[in-house]
Amino acid sequence: MDAMSRADANRRRILEVALAELLRDPDASMDQIARAAGVVRRTVYGHYPSREALIGALIDGAVEAVAAAHASGRAQSDDPAESLAHSMVAVWEIADGYRLLVGLAQRSVAMEGIRQRLAPVRAKCVELLRAGLADGSFTSSLPPAALAYVHEQQLFGLMEAVNDGLLPPGDAGRAAASTALLSAGVPVERARGIIAGLG
Repeated sequence: MDAMSRADANRRRILEVALAELLRDPDASMDQIARAAGVVRRTVYGHYPSREALIGALIDGAVEAVAAAHASGRAQSDDPAESLAHSMVAVWEIADGYRLLVGLAQRSVAMEGIRQRLAPVRAKCVELLRAGLADGSFTSSLPPAALAYVHEQQLFGLMEAVNDGLLPPGDAGRAAASTALLSAGVPVERARGIIAGLG
């Protein structure tokens, strides 16, 4: 293994272990993460100069996974309302694995930084919402860009509700889809039918 591939393997290992350690203990130190990864502290700092940089890299990875899940969910249907529901469930399945990291990220990464990282996903949401408003699938009085922010914040809120024990994690994906549909102005019976059809 050459030096470059060894460095990449170390970086991946550090990120995997850091995520597990931070989910177990949100206050885990760089020393704890280094020990758990089986490397010296200098190796961790060589890749990530600060705890904030390490958390930022974890958030970047989470955003990439969320973007892929959102695209996969949207592709499930040409109907905007069904596409919205599928995308919310797909995103939740990824986000659920990172939900304990969200509070940590909000403490260590400026909320504006998180919003910037989510901008490409939000742009796709806006496209979907604009199409649904144009064809009558959605009837919200909010413009598409504002509604996309509402849906994003609903997901963060559901993550916090699960973290606080107010909602079982297994119910949150459907709750996210239902809440998104209803806030977009999809009639209740139609929304129920879509949610029931998610399987």
